[in-house]
Amino acid sequence: MDLQLSPQHLAFREEVRGWLAANADRPWREVLRGSTATEDSLIEARRVWQRKLHGAGYLGMDWPAEWGGRGGGPVEQAILETELIEADAPPILNTLGIGLLGPALIHHGSEEQRRRFIPPMLAAEEIWCQGFSEPGSGSDLASLKASAVLDGDDFILNGQKVWTTFGPWADWIFVLARTDGKDRYGGISFILCKLDTPGITVRPLRQITGESEFGEVFFEDARVPRTNLVGEIGEGWRIAMTVLAYERGAISFTQAVQYGRDLGRLATACKEIGRTGSAVREKLGRLLVENEVMRANGIRTLANFADGKAPGAESSIEKVYWSEFDQRFRETALDLLGPGGQLVRTSPEARDDCDWARQFLWSRAETIFSGSSEVQRNIIAKRVLKLPQDPR
Repeated sequence: MDLQLSPQHLAFREEVRGWLAANADRPWREVLRGSTATEDSLIEARRVWQRKLHGAGYLGMDWPAEWGGRGGGPVEQAILETELIEADAPPILNTLGIGLLGPALIHHGSEEQRRRFIPPMLAAEEIWCQGFSEPGSGSDLASLKASAVLDGDDFILNGQKVWTTFGPWADWIFVLARTDGKDRYGGISFILCKLDTPGITVRPLRQITGESEFGEVFFEDARVPRTNLVGEIGEGWRIAMTVLAYERGAISFTQAVQYGRDLGRLATACKEIGRTGSAVREKLGRLLVENEVMRANGIRTLANFADGKAPGAESSIEKVYWSEFDQRFRETALDLLGPGGQLVRTSPEARDDCDWARQFLWSRAETIFSGSSEVQRNIIAKRVLKLPQDPR
């Protein structure tokens, strides 16, 4: 595994830095703290930024050009993501479409589906959300109850999805639905559904952060064309595992870059408020070492991508690590910063280096979404370590 950037990669990095210097108008943290910032305005700012990136050819970096990508590789993708974080650029809006559905279509979709859905996904013309979790089926996803019954050339969908990120702003949803009530895993199918379809209702959900980024989606005899089925009937679980592998493991390298930046800000903040004792330095040092471990794991994943390998069960190791590390990091930050770290970003007295309070609250969910830590440890035991199972 060669960890050195090639001359071509170095040239690409300089190209990206130059473009960001000319096009990234304001640091994202300043936009978040703006007096006129609302959820809708922030969503629109992310949409506008994604269109800028797409226009410059910086989305779908490692996807084939015939589907709207750039035709590069995972190293270019990692370089781009690193530079975006260092520039404090806005996050794109279509994170679920590009990060999760895109790989699913590339691995399992038809050529017609790739050409139809990937280009508008990249251009932020169609925003996607994920219809996996249900009120009674979250970590135990295979127990989902939403149904899709084939009726001629259509599926008739009934049921409910919940914790649907960007649901209130999305145009489409990729849904896991039960097409066979008897087969726990083989009875699930993966279906693409337009959210303005008659019989579909989306309602926002208020989160602990005060935002309504989540939604709940209700399906009542909603008709969806059979052509929107990805793969074959009953292949939904296999496709979902591709999606979840990317969600769980593919972000650890860029997460380490993000945490590294925030760690630097935390250290600076501690110095500013006079917290420089040995106990503080020890806590910061421990976080730094843990982050370096995650970065090394991320490089290993990146090397696998560069070799053409898709993430597998080992992504559960990374999911456990980054989700639990983030909780330790955010708890430590609030502990070191004291009351000043608990102020929400809209408070005039809040620190402008990071929205520490929101990050802490958001971290509470990370050991639950994408499969809880308990589920991930079971996957690691069974599919990575091949440990014997209890016969009972």
